[in-house]
Amino acid sequence: MKIQSFPVFRSPNRRPPALLITRNFPPMVGGMERLNQHIFLELSRAFHMGLVGPRGAHSTLKRTRQVWECPAVIPLPKFLFCVSIKGIQSALQLRARIILAGSGLTAPIAYIAGKIVGARVLVYLHGLDVEVRHPIYRWLWRPFFRRFDLVIVNSKFTKRLAENAGVSPQRIVIIHPGVSMPKLEQSTEKRWEFRQRHKLGDNPVMLYVGRITPRKGLASFSRDILPRVLKQIPSAKLVVIGDAPSLALIRRDDELRLVKHILISNSLGKSVLFLGNVGDNELDAAYFAADVLIFPVQHHSYDNEGFGMVAIEAAAHGLPTVAFAAGGVPDAVRDGISGRLIPTGHNQVFADAVLEVLSQREDNRWHMSCRKFAEEFSWAAFGHKLRRVCLEILSE
Repeated sequence: MKIQSFPVFRSPNRRPPALLITRNFPPMVGGMERLNQHIFLELSRAFHMGLVGPRGAHSTLKRTRQVWECPAVIPLPKFLFCVSIKGIQSALQLRARIILAGSGLTAPIAYIAGKIVGARVLVYLHGLDVEVRHPIYRWLWRPFFRRFDLVIVNSKFTKRLAENAGVSPQRIVIIHPGVSMPKLEQSTEKRWEFRQRHKLGDNPVMLYVGRITPRKGLASFSRDILPRVLKQIPSAKLVVIGDAPSLALIRRDDELRLVKHILISNSLGKSVLFLGNVGDNELDAAYFAADVLIFPVQHHSYDNEGFGMVAIEAAAHGLPTVAFAAGGVPDAVRDGISGRLIPTGHNQVFADAVLEVLSQREDNRWHMSCRKFAEEFSWAAFGHKLRRVCLEILSE
């Protein structure tokens, strides 16, 4: 039988070749996508990188030729089959010495490709990709986590999930996702332009950012908390950035309809502005324009928030967050410093905390402490930790 041979990419400057295999990468939108993009960029400082990712990824990495694309669509088996073929092909072409799975979904593929080429294998776990209840996933996917040379997790909560899945604590390292610190020179201008553009005036503004799914808690907030806030501050507005997750593996298309039904039923529709998915510039302006980020994440069995990147992004803009202390959120919000952490289910306490922050919007109390907290999560710090653990595992 004739064996197909592949061209080999020579590593420039003798940097060790490495490969990232992931479904979550721009142009797809979301926190995991931004995280994986920064994983690639930060590792590129020490490694000759290749990427197996979703269609369109190459356009976001214009200087990188070693990109293998697959259609990131449902049905999922089509994507997994494509990634399996291209994962092995790319590992052979690069002669990869490090292979990193961007989430649990691509872990088996990264592991197998790594064993074929003799590479060290790592996986970054986010939370849901550990605890998801799907029986086939739990039977076939999760056992691979125990075999990796290193398991990187995004929070203490996800670390506990990984340990419960059988991963040795000695093979787990926590590296929190990072954040870009925005420049403040035009923050006031951006704030008022956003408010004028969306006719918000000088009203107190609450901001929600994220996919609209049950665990994010927007429906619960709209039903149980928002009416209490508006009773005290009728002029307050809620701006919602995000949409139903059309490409998520666990889809909840009815959640957005539920939220809008709750608002209409309680005559609150005029107090809420839905912007859908927006670009980075508009999101940046929204963080500056708002007075508080609401993050009412819920505890859901087998579906919890692994970290909470939006809370770190808000803090980087000087915006405090009021959040329930569910899942890995306590790693992303420091109570009294970058916002308020509320015990899950305490809706009145959550409403009181939102009212407290809105009442302080004219002073600078939160701005400086939020920014100082966010600096601990810079992408530079993230990249330094990531490169260090990868180089250490390579030298073992």
